[in-house]
Amino acid sequence: MRPIRRDPGRVRRALATLALVLALLPAAGGCGKEGSPPAKGPKPGKLPSYKAATTFRLPSSPTWRRAERRGHLTVGVKEDQPYLGEKDPATGRYSGFDIEIAKMMAASLGFKPSTIRFRTIASANRETALQNGQIDYYVGTYTINPLRKRQVGFAGPYYLAGQSLLVRTDEKDIHGPRDLAGKRVCSVAGSTPLQRIESDYPKAHAVAYDTYSVCVDNLLTFQVDAVTTDNVILLGYAAKAPKELKVAGRPFSKEPYGIGVPKRDNALRFALDDAIQAYERNGDWKKAYDATLGLSGVRAPKPPPIDRYRTG
Repeated sequence: MRPIRRDPGRVRRALATLALVLALLPAAGGCGKEGSPPAKGPKPGKLPSYKAATTFRLPSSPTWRRAERRGHLTVGVKEDQPYLGEKDPATGRYSGFDIEIAKMMAASLGFKPSTIRFRTIASANRETALQNGQIDYYVGTYTINPLRKRQVGFAGPYYLAGQSLLVRTDEKDIHGPRDLAGKRVCSVAGSTPLQRIESDYPKAHAVAYDTYSVCVDNLLTFQVDAVTTDNVILLGYAAKAPKELKVAGRPFSKEPYGIGVPKRDNALRFALDDAIQAYERNGDWKKAYDATLGLSGVRAPKPPPIDRYRTG
């Protein structure tokens, strides 16, 4: 394996960038410091507002009935993905495109978005959280695939991403996944991107952590050569440290993002399918994208077709 270069000057610059990124990103267990730069995120005035449907009822959904009795929805999300799902360590406020999707869904189900109780769930624990009733639904770069469909249900997809690579800006040798032989590549435990690297590119040295923010920290401090996950996640990190990080090459997969629901709650799944379609049609989907993911410099794509699959 090629040794990772550790030029003292470059390390000092990387550590300075890391300090800035840690101030901007909600890394696990991190706390905001007085005087730290504010996180670059959506401007509230440009986000759509979502009015709760006052006459909506879904008694055929056990998940909806439980939420109605308790008076709020509990939604699983990510907290360390810029422009998608990130948590401000100072205020505890969540923001990003996935957070907006979660709010749209709540409004369509008859709940005021302001009453949502967000819960950070690691990738490896998503299916368990849905199966055990810890959350009512999950919105957090959750790729729909056949294996997961055996364990949970999916509404959507509401977005189509693709796996890519994040590297340091001075990296000259990595342009795509075929260049990863002998390189240390970091991703999140239990994620589709990690599984693809391990199965399709076995000559790479896969490294797994619970969050992408830890992977990015390791990249900035030369402990890994690349971070891999979906392009929209990586673009967010690169946009926050453009002098140190870049996305290399083109996406090498298709990752349809869905809303995870309990497996047998088809009534909830189909209601969320209807909600996604309604917000795409009325323009709120694009407005939410422009105010969140659009800040990374990538224009809003056409939403993917919804898969209203049936189960036996």
